[in-house]
Amino acid sequence: MRLGVLFSGGKDSCYALYKAMEKEQVVCLISVLSENKESYMFHTPNIHLVRLQAKAIGLPIIEVTTKGKKEKELLDLKDAIFKAKNTYKIEGIVSGAIASVYQATRIQKICNELGLWCFNPLWQKNQLELLDEIVRLKFKVIVSGIFAYPFTEEWLGRMIDKNSVKELEMLYRSHKINPCGEGGEFETTVLDAPFFEKEVLIKDYSLCYTRYSGTLSINNAVLVKK
Repeated sequence: MRLGVLFSGGKDSCYALYKAMEKEQVVCLISVLSENKESYMFHTPNIHLVRLQAKAIGLPIIEVTTKGKKEKELLDLKDAIFKAKNTYKIEGIVSGAIASVYQATRIQKICNELGLWCFNPLWQKNQLELLDEIVRLKFKVIVSGIFAYPFTEEWLGRMIDKNSVKELEMLYRSHKINPCGEGGEFETTVLDAPFFEKEVLIKDYSLCYTRYSGTLSINNAVLVKK
C-alpha cells in the first residue's frame, strides 16, 4: 500500500515512519508548518528542518503553512493530505500519535473524508518501551523544546539515550509527565535514524529559556555522510 507520513521531524513521526516502512511502501512525507507555537495539533520547534530531513531520508515532501488556529488548522492539514493523494497516489496516512485522542480522532476524520486508510503504528504503546526501542535502534534524537516543570535548561539539546530515558521514567513517576512528551511537556528533533541516507549536522543554534520553558532553535544545519 502506498502511504504518506505526517512528518514533524520529531522522534514519534520518525519512528512511525520506520515502522510503516517495515510493512508498506512509503512514498512521501507531509508536513504542516504552523505559525502558532502553541498549536494543539502540530509540532513547532525546528519544523523548518523537515525539508532537510526529507533530503536525508530520500523522500519527497509536501509542505503547507498554517496560521495554527484551533480546528481551522485542520483544513490546512486536509489540503496537504489531499495534495499528497493526488500527487503521489497515496492510499493511506501514517501518524505518530501515541495517546492523544484529540490528534488521532481528527486525523482519522480527515482520512475518512478522503477515503484513506489511517495507520497509527505507535498507538497505545508503552511509552517507555518506545523510548528504549528508539535508543536501541540508534536514532539520534535531541530535545529541542521543553514546556513544563521540572524540565530545566540543561535538557535543551540533550540526546535521548539510556540515561535520559531513565530520568524521564523518574519524572513520569514523580511528576506524572508523559514520558514521550505527547502531553506537550517536551519536543524533539531527529538528526539521524536507521533509514536516513545522510545525517543532519547542526552548525549553529540558539537557546531561549525561562521558567521551565524553552527551545533550542537550529539556525544552520547541513547533511553529512554517515
